[in-house]
Amino acid sequence: MFTYRLLIWDGAPDDLLDGEIERARAAGCEVTLNLHRSGVTPAPRDGLRVVREPIFDLGRLVETVREGAIGYDAVKSRANVPLPAGFFDAACAPGLRRPLRVVGQIGSGIGHIDTKSAQRYGVRLVHTPGTNAVGVAEFVLGQILAVLRGLVPHDRASHAGIWRGHPPGRARELGELTLGLAGYGHTGAALARRAAALGMRVLVWRAHGTGTVGAREVPALHDLLPETDVLSVHARHTPGGPALIGRPELALLRPGAVVVNAARGGLVDEQALADALRDPGHPVAGAAVDVFEREHDRFSSPLVGVPGALLTPHVAGLTGPATQAAARECVDRIVAALAGPQCSSA
Repeated sequence: MFTYRLLIWDGAPDDLLDGEIERARAAGCEVTLNLHRSGVTPAPRDGLRVVREPIFDLGRLVETVREGAIGYDAVKSRANVPLPAGFFDAACAPGLRRPLRVVGQIGSGIGHIDTKSAQRYGVRLVHTPGTNAVGVAEFVLGQILAVLRGLVPHDRASHAGIWRGHPPGRARELGELTLGLAGYGHTGAALARRAAALGMRVLVWRAHGTGTVGAREVPALHDLLPETDVLSVHARHTPGGPALIGRPELALLRPGAVVVNAARGGLVDEQALADALRDPGHPVAGAAVDVFEREHDRFSSPLVGVPGALLTPHVAGLTGPATQAAARECVDRIVAALAGPQCSSA
């Protein structure tokens, strides 16, 4: 009945889970579903097996994907689980009835995947760039307004019964500020359009390509920063690689600047940003961070407890439409890759 074996290592959340399962089963996939992060248990059905394993435990992932000597045709994830060389060595080992052929990743980032090992074993990588661009762009605008208008401290004071009618300093409006975008992909473009519509001046720097909409491009990052009141990063990043925004870059921003990272952990040096926020003489006055170098069960950051830092747990793109579209599109791309001439099932 089922043509492929699919391991979903981190399933869609809660009410979207059944839709993801049915999409995979309808496409001919026998599904093993890891529900370590989900409080929902789907109804039993043919071709569905449920496990509960820590998603960042490489040893458990390897053990599951090998499943004795059977293996899986494809693995799908949505939590940026690191897939190093050892994962591909195990999942593609000789003797497996189903050596790994496809890895599907929700979102646009694949820097956590050892692409050289995937290529060496002929494993195709598919992902879903752009599916959450609108959700992230809207979230970033919310972050910017929350920091600029001090919504979190006002909320906390009000809940404590304290009437603090005047914000410290002069509250600024979006129309008097310049938004600097370091990187420009699907999300950067969505944010640029929305910020411009709200009256912000938008500047863009990106490492590759030209031709933005409603924004002026600058040739170098160091040309962007001195003109920027609100910096939002949207570039690629390799885990463990150098930060795009570190101490020298933060020092170039305009006085009173706000730094936003809802793209990828590691793009902004978290320790440098924390130190900047603690220094009353530093240009950076506020920050909003949704992505971190250490997340989920391993979460820690130098920004924890730092005044002026608005921290959220990697939720910018988790709208219902975006999550549903990404889950379905990822399954569709996995199956299309498996059905290709180089990925025919054993």
